[in-house]
Amino acid sequence: MRNEQDETSHEFLFAFNQGRTMRALVFSLLLSCHLLDAQEMNNQLEYLDHTLPMARRVDDLISRMTLEEKISQMGHSAQAIPRLQIPEYNWWNECLHGVARAGTATVFPQAIALAATWNTDLMRQIAEVTSTEARAKHHEYARQGDRDIYKGLTFWSPNINIFRDPRWGRGQETYGEDPYLTSRMGVAFVKGLQGDDPKYFKVIATPKHYAVHSGPEPERHAFDAVTNNRDLYDTYLPAFEACIKEAGAFSVMCAYNRYMGEACCGSPRLLQKILRADWGFQGYVVSDCGAIADIFEYHKISKTGAEAAALAVKSGTDLNCGSVYQSALLEAVQQKLLPEEEINTAVRRLFMARFKLGMFDPPELVKYTSIPFEVNDSPEHRQLSLRAAQESIVLLKNENNLLPLKQDLKRIAVIGPTANSYLMLLGNYHGTPSRYVTPLRGIQNKAGRTTEVVYAHGCDLIEEDKIIHNLSSENLSAGGKPGLQAEYFRSTNLEGEPFFTKIDPIDNTNWIYGTRLPNLRKEPKFSIRWSGMFTAPETGDYKFTIAGDDGYRLFLDGKAIIENWTEHDAAASKSNRLHLEKGKAYPLRLEFFHNSGRPQLFVQWELLNFDYFNQAIELAKR
Repeated sequence: MRNEQDETSHEFLFAFNQGRTMRALVFSLLLSCHLLDAQEMNNQLEYLDHTLPMARRVDDLISRMTLEEKISQMGHSAQAIPRLQIPEYNWWNECLHGVARAGTATVFPQAIALAATWNTDLMRQIAEVTSTEARAKHHEYARQGDRDIYKGLTFWSPNINIFRDPRWGRGQETYGEDPYLTSRMGVAFVKGLQGDDPKYFKVIATPKHYAVHSGPEPERHAFDAVTNNRDLYDTYLPAFEACIKEAGAFSVMCAYNRYMGEACCGSPRLLQKILRADWGFQGYVVSDCGAIADIFEYHKISKTGAEAAALAVKSGTDLNCGSVYQSALLEAVQQKLLPEEEINTAVRRLFMARFKLGMFDPPELVKYTSIPFEVNDSPEHRQLSLRAAQESIVLLKNENNLLPLKQDLKRIAVIGPTANSYLMLLGNYHGTPSRYVTPLRGIQNKAGRTTEVVYAHGCDLIEEDKIIHNLSSENLSAGGKPGLQAEYFRSTNLEGEPFFTKIDPIDNTNWIYGTRLPNLRKEPKFSIRWSGMFTAPETGDYKFTIAGDDGYRLFLDGKAIIENWTEHDAAASKSNRLHLEKGKAYPLRLEFFHNSGRPQLFVQWELLNFDYFNQAIELAKR
């Protein structure tokens, strides 16, 4: 017979067990709910599930976006959408002959010189090195939260236009006048850039400018190119067709001009029939920069931005380098000029590209994300650039077997405005080399020990009666090194401690582009102080000129010689005459601030009343 204490214990245990059971049940229910919520979230975010087909993921992502959000992705500077975990992305990147405008990189010979090698295997190796450095740079910048222009993975190269008129200044970007050679070089370049992974692109190549775009440069925004069908298909299209069908280029840039009356970026014939229907192109089309605005501003095909944007999207231009899409596409939809489904198609193509680059997948699944930053500008890459330069040289004449130069020559005179020009080595759309050798320096390095090498500028490339020089490391030094000591401030008045200090090689016409600080243009406001020595190359009267956006001031030998310390667009200022002596080093200080707009700074000097031509003649007579 149980006593009262036993009854109490029994009731206590029963209540305890019952409570524990209830707590377990509640916990189980909560856990189940959590798992159901997580599962539901995963089901909802199919676009983040890397096991699903990319097309399904892209469709899922687009289904969650508002019309305004879709339009925000159709400009070259695509906005972030935090609620969908979409980071900002800048589609504008350049790699014509090495990664361009993104700091130090391996710089290969200009495209026209690469074509002169006739070596497609070499071209592919160059493109592979370029895409390797592009990946290394992109992921390093992304780790720092820097997603600025020129730091992405979609590259607007190669230029496969046909170069048949030497007056076209951009002909240097091409592979020359022959459609077959251009095709072979273009295919090798595209394959090297995009890589061989079956799932992910290394980077995306963009053959340009489609189509029939080979000058005249001053009229490119309004020009109507007219050809017959034979010239179109035998001359201007073969390289594009090969890059699409053989190399699998996933992007194409449409040109500024019209072709047979249709704007190239609003041409159903070029973008729908030929590109997609005939060639089976599956990627996206990007406009040349400002080409959508040209449709209504210069071609006069449409009257408004909304009409131009609607025409371009309907025709197949998915991405606008410029601002017309962002400002006018919403209006175009509201005015029923364009159905939203057309926008969905364009955005679908754009996100397919980003998914194929692995931007929405775990990094460990994309082999290219593990490329270390240290491969950038490596000795092996520089050696390949040297090989390319050697193979690009075409010897047209060797009178009296002058070459190779004998080691016992008494004197060698090197004459000409490009003989000692760093800028002439670069071409356009170039990166910043860590080292370089001008023709003058190369001859000096190769000449015998007893050979005197003398140099004269001779003349200017453009001006007949004067020579304008860009102020560069050729005449500047700091601490015994070429260049100037640079101090960078996060203010517009050089106040406080500099956040970065380094000797800057001054080797770019735009000093802001040439800075060795990769994130500088990301700074909303900044100021810089450069200081060092300027060594006068000749005795005489000098004049300095500065053009900049925004303020600047230049001090030489302790005196202010130029001062325009105000906020303004690109404005030029000149100094008075300054008498300097040959070989003497003068203290130089240049200060600059940027508050708004596009930062730029150009500094030039001129030696007045100096007879460069007769100097060269006298030098040659010696």
